[in-house]
Amino acid sequence: QVHMVESGGGLVQAGGSLRLSCAASGRTFSSYAMAWFRQAPGNERKFVAAVTRGGGTAYYADFVKGRFTIWRDNAKNTVYLQMNSLEPEDTAVYYCAADLNLGTVATTPTYWGQGTQVTVSS
Repeated sequence: QVHMVESGGGLVQAGGSLRLSCAASGRTFSSYAMAWFRQAPGNERKFVAAVTRGGGTAYYADFVKGRFTIWRDNAKNTVYLQMNSLEPEDTAVYYCAADLNLGTVATTPTYWGQGTQVTVSS
């Protein structure tokens, strides 16, 4: 089991940047594929990015490619999401997610963080 806490959200102007962090508990963090999702008001939760257990490969939703970067530091039990060139459409609650299976982490992950709000003003 893994427990996760996100941080780094906030209010930023369009074109700005934010870095989200997700700190996970437990000694088996490196066993989990990790992902970020987001949910805007009135919308379903959507996949944003995922990274493999070792951090060697990352996957992105088309709407963030070239703007967002996911990576992990297994020594710190933390996964990050660097968000650049933010747009008002990026406003959402961002959730960290974990699963033992890479395929599942991008669709129906087993574990979720509590979320952090990101608001992009125009």
